[in-house]
Amino acid sequence: MSDPTPTARRTVLAAGAAVALGGGTLTACGGEDENPKSEPGSASTPQAAQSPSSGTGAGKALLKSSAVPVGGGTILKEEKLVVTQPTAGSFRCFTAVCTHQGCIVNKVEAGTIDCPCHGSKFEITDGAVAHGPATRPLAEKKITVAPDGNISLA
Repeated sequence: MSDPTPTARRTVLAAGAAVALGGGTLTACGGEDENPKSEPGSASTPQAAQSPSSGTGAGKALLKSSAVPVGGGTILKEEKLVVTQPTAGSFRCFTAVCTHQGCIVNKVEAGTIDCPCHGSKFEITDGAVAHGPATRPLAEKKITVAPDGNISLA
């Protein structure tokens, strides 16, 4: 029987180094998170208004509303966000990090935000799980749309 300690030690050291070098928060990728980050429709909660880990702050324009197709969305990989426009003039923003194992979603089509890793799909209207294995919705981020069409985190 092999000793699991070397693997566990390497895993802990690698994770610690990633946090130390990236200055970010450690996020588990081994399975479902035991502490849900957001409930559907909770965009007004303090957590939902926080900026993503990349440091994009409130007020900075993310993109123009014209870049978000009606009935679809636009993924901002660097910011780890996805902005959708379920109906004309109605914009929503969610984290682009899949709640299953932390992969970044890669497309928005047919009314869903899709993760390439294990096939999870999320509704563009509210981030709810449309198809598993994910069991939790994408966390919603509060945004504002300026008269000039700039979409920013609130």
